[in-house]
Formats: sequence, structure tokens, C-alpha cells
Amino acid sequence: MRYAKQWVGCSNQPRDAKNKIMKLWMRLSFIAVVILASLLLITYFVLIFQGKAIITKQLESVTHKKVSIGHFGLASPFRFEIKNLEVEGLAKVESIFISPSLLGFLTGNIALNEVKVIKPELTYERFSLSPGESSQSVIPSDKTIAPQKKKRPLPLVIKGIQIREGKFNFVDHTISEAGLRVTVKDIYVDLNNLYILPRSVIAKFKIQGTIPWQQGQQEGKIEVGGWLNLFKKEMKATVKVEGIDGIYLYPYYSQWINLEQTRIQNAKLNFRSDIIGVNNEVTADCHLELTDIVFKPRAPEEAIDKAEQIATAVLDIFKALDKGNIVLNFTIKTKMDMPQVGFGDIKMAFENKFAGGLKKTGFKPEAALVFPFKLLQGLAKGATDLSKAVVDGTFAVGNELKKSVEDSFKKEKVN
Repeated sequence: MRYAKQWVGCSNQPRDAKNKIMKLWMRLSFIAVVILASLLLITYFVLIFQGKAIITKQLESVTHKKVSIGHFGLASPFRFEIKNLEVEGLAKVESIFISPSLLGFLTGNIALNEVKVIKPELTYERFSLSPGESSQSVIPSDKTIAPQKKKRPLPLVIKGIQIREGKFNFVDHTISEAGLRVTVKDIYVDLNNLYILPRSVIAKFKIQGTIPWQQGQQEGKIEVGGWLNLFKKEMKATVKVEGIDGIYLYPYYSQWINLEQTRIQNAKLNFRSDIIGVNNEVTADCHLELTDIVFKPRAPEEAIDKAEQIATAVLDIFKALDKGNIVLNFTIKTKMDMPQVGFGDIKMAFENKFAGGLKKTGFKPEAALVFPFKLLQGLAKGATDLSKAVVDGTFAVGNELKKSVEDSFKKEKVN
């Protein structure tokens, strides 16, 4: 009997030890929860009373502009609200709602579950470089200066970003002193899983907006959608822009075409680009289509001048090559971390289209460029001089267009 009691006592010892361990873990867990709750409350109180000053100071240090905030506080227990944020000369925002992530902060990152921005308005002004100023920083002659270390990006995690009723103003002072203004309104953005961390995460995004042109004209539309991986520097996206007012953007291609001489009154552009990025190398296959071309009305007694005849003929050539459509397809190659895009790609596409199209169809310059006989009379002595006549004649349309046509003929001859 005594041995039986001893055996029972021994069998209860592991159970008692297990219960003690469980109670210890429960106490430790309770203490941890209390500590975390206390830290959270302290953080919330600090943000409530000092958040406005902290955010203002941080934004001023980043933008180097005066920042003002109308209101900062709690919209709900786990949601902060910023009202009437203004960065002088750069941005105005009606409301921002921010939901922080406690677990994310415990990992040492700035983590947010949601950021919702209501009615932001951003303005970007582009200015010409002053004389003697370079777009690249000046390199000191002292070779002993050590290169600056790259700053580590701020560890940031945002699970979801929403922008509603946004507006973006782009003012280009390189075109004119007053600046050419292009506005995109009704901007809606949805972005998920933005990680500024050394971690492979796919962020999906969708952007849409409208472009109001001149009064009475149909608005343009912008749609962008796809995904990107900032860590691997990979991406896949589609960009669509419909209803671009070609006349409003005339200052950008004024060296190509003289609107007064060609008498073009209206023209619309549609653009699409399929973008793929792998290992920081980005390839964008672009499709540009010209539509709705309208010439200015002419009085019955007014004669058609040379520039308008040439413009009409060149447009007819492109229509013949693409079944009645005026299309340019070209490819842009750039870097994901330093994207660069210029009009040179469009110029090259124009030249290749003109030269390659003539070769493909078997046209010759004298057959493809069906200009009125009176236009060429006196400019060309024979069929072999027709190319030169066309090149010289396009000078009236635009100097850059003349160069491109001339280069196209050279390519056609080489090929």
C-alpha cells in the first residue's frame, strides 16, 4: 500500500510541473500584453499631443518648404486623421486617414495598415537650367574625396493606399515663360503591399484620371495598371492615354510641324504602352495613333498652299501603310531606378516607319509621295530629283519634319 501511494505521488509530479510552467507563461503573456498596451497608449498620447508638430517638422525637412496642418487627431481608436495639410507651392490635401500597424512597429518598421488620401492637389513646375548650369552635379577636382555612402531608405510598409478625387498640375516653364499647364483631375489610385524593405514583395496598383483640355472639348482619359517588385526591380504594367489634344501640346513639336502653314485645326492622339521590367531593365512597347485630324476651313477663292498639300500627302502615306490609320509603333528602353524618356524615340519611329514602309510595299519615293503636279513643277527636273523636291518642300511644314523625311529617304536607299 505504501509503495502504491509513492507511485501515485511520483505520477503527479510531472503534471504539477507542467501546470506551473503554464501559469508562468500566462503571467509572462499577461505582463507582455500590459507592456505593449502601455507602449501603445503612450505612443497614441504622444501622437495626439505632439503628432501635428512631429509631422510638420518631418515634412519641412524633406520638402524644404513651409508646411501647415489644420487638424491632427483620432478619427477612431486605431485611426488618425489629418485635415487641411498644405505644403507651400507643392501640395494641398483635404483629409488623410492613417491606420498604424502595432505588429509592424514592433518589428522596427514604420508599418501602416491603410492610408487614405481625400482630395489631394499636387503641383510640379519644371524650369529651364540657367546658363552654364548642368543637369549633373559638378565633380570636385580633389581625388582624395571619398564617395558619399548611399543612405539607407526608411523602412516602410503600407498594406493599402487609396487616393480619391486627386488632382495633379504640371507646369512646364521650359516651353514658355508663363508655362504650359497640363492638369490631370479625378485621380483615383489603389496600391497594395508597398514595401520599402529588402524583401521580395509584389505591389499591385491601379491609377485612373481625366485630362480637361480646352473648353468645349472632350476630356482625355488615363489608365495605368499592373504590379512591381521594388526589391527585384521587376514590373509589368499597361499605360493607356486616350483623347490627347495634339493642338494644345503643339509647343512640344513646334519644330516638327508649323500649324499655321499646314492649317491643322484639331488632332487627337491615343497612346498605349505595355511595360515589362526585369533586373532593372525596362522595355516599353509603345503604340501612338493620330486621329480626328481637321483642317481649318478655307474661303472658296483661297488657294491651297504648299505646306498644307505636303501635310495632307504625308498623312495619306501613313494611312496607306496602316489601312487608313496613322500609327507609330516604337520601343523605349530605360532603367527602372532612373527612367528617361525623350522625343528621340518618336522621331526614330517616324523615320523607320517612312523608310521601312516604302520598302515593304515596294513603293518608290516618286510613287508613294503623290504630291500635286503643280507643287513639284519647277522643283524637280526629273524623276530622280523627286526625293530632293519632297525634302525641300517639307521645310515649309517644319524643320524637324524635313530632317526626318530626308533621313527616311537615306534609310530607304541603304536598305
